[in-house]
Amino acid sequence: MAASRSSSAGKLTTTQRHQMELERKVGDMLGTFVGLGRHQRSVLLELWREEHVEFLVQKGLRRLGASYSVLDSSRPWLCYWSLHSLALLGESFNLELGDDVIEFLERCQMPHLATTYAAVCALVTLGGAKALGSINREKMLQFLTRMKDSSGGFRLHEGGEMDVRGCYTAIAVAHILGILTPTITYKVNEFVVSCQTYEGGIGGEPGAEAHGGYTFCGLAALILTNQMEGLDLPSLLKWAAKRQGKVEGGFQGRTNKLVDGCYSFWQGGIFPLIQHVIPRLVSQLPVFRNHLLHPADENDVLHMCCKVKTCLESKKTGFVHDNSINSCISGEEDEGTSEPNIQITRTRIEGKESPPIMSAETLFPLKFHGSYQNITDAQQHSTDCFSKEDEQTKHGAAQGLSTFNQDSCFVRPFFNTQALQAYVLICCQVLEGGLIDKPGKPRDFYHTCYCLSGLSTAQHPTWLQAEACPSESDVLGPSCNLLEPTHPLCNVHFERYLEARSFFNDLSL
Repeated sequence: MAASRSSSAGKLTTTQRHQMELERKVGDMLGTFVGLGRHQRSVLLELWREEHVEFLVQKGLRRLGASYSVLDSSRPWLCYWSLHSLALLGESFNLELGDDVIEFLERCQMPHLATTYAAVCALVTLGGAKALGSINREKMLQFLTRMKDSSGGFRLHEGGEMDVRGCYTAIAVAHILGILTPTITYKVNEFVVSCQTYEGGIGGEPGAEAHGGYTFCGLAALILTNQMEGLDLPSLLKWAAKRQGKVEGGFQGRTNKLVDGCYSFWQGGIFPLIQHVIPRLVSQLPVFRNHLLHPADENDVLHMCCKVKTCLESKKTGFVHDNSINSCISGEEDEGTSEPNIQITRTRIEGKESPPIMSAETLFPLKFHGSYQNITDAQQHSTDCFSKEDEQTKHGAAQGLSTFNQDSCFVRPFFNTQALQAYVLICCQVLEGGLIDKPGKPRDFYHTCYCLSGLSTAQHPTWLQAEACPSESDVLGPSCNLLEPTHPLCNVHFERYLEARSFFNDLSL
């Protein structure tokens, strides 16, 4: 009762105080950004490539500091985080570095699904016959099979815990290596669906709280195995969309948590996956089922998806695009105009109006586009994606949409890609190189990797195609900010993924 009276008397919880402090800090940074001159704004929106490369190579791959000794068992992850970040930045790897990485990873003999995924992705990122040929597919299949549980999930190591990470890492590795057998895919759907919560997101295990990382892993695992039955997509999309901060522009990993740069990928990466299953999503919404049953009365997919967005998240600003700030940022102001006309966000807590805060939602209003003509086309696209993959697989299980690079999706993701890019560029970059969780936090390789992965995902908002280039409006800041595309399911450099798939498809067990 005392706690209840204190709350009703107007005292803020610790969570509320921390959220207000972060919103104020980010709001001040955005307010300062708006008040700068054109050149200074351009510098703040620039991706500091050289500094990030220096940090990743000299502070990471070449020599780790003593503080990283606590991550001794995670060294394959450190290889992956650094190599993947460099690949997204367009850097190539010399033979000496590649040989060193291959030799090191071959010595990592304590099998664990998470580090196995990291090691395989690191070798795929290096590319070439030597790196790819160093993976023993037969022994890998034996290991993955041993980790398989009768529930449909996977244990992360012998006698270890079982959660959605295990499903994703095992299935992603099997998909890349071309060993996605019926034994591996058995009942994955049942396990993942049992982990979906009342909020809509997916937890690590049945009964656990919905979490961005587990939601990405669960959704990706189901797409890779073509086992979407039973997953409540509308509630998952609604939960994921509400994780984007209106003030910050970044994503939080769970309800009532602070935004974190790593969720730029773990949450932001959910939306390109949902793009692939839009027909399934729409079919689960009763208000649209009539359109699916009567093709002659179908609406344009753009309008329907806008309605889906409105239904799922009525509290969002919506589809208003204010060109004033975008013109100002890009240096295209009308002559005589120095500042855009911007509305400042105010929040209300316990009935009191807070001081005004500049928000990413105001600076970068949501944009939305579409291209398919009707729902029939959308359904056919999804069917074709699965049927093409089924024809390619030797084992009959859908090996996870290598068609991500073959077809263009019909809608943009249901999140504000520009606001997310702004959070990464303005709030997460460190001048000396590397990226961070949030303002005030130290840089590290994990956040550098997933901030860049999220930035790449936001810059390539439709189906990722290795040969396609996003439009200028897709990339916030100068055109040199454009990163290499990452594969939306496996999070490895797109072209290296295609190379690996081709390499392993030509082999037999």
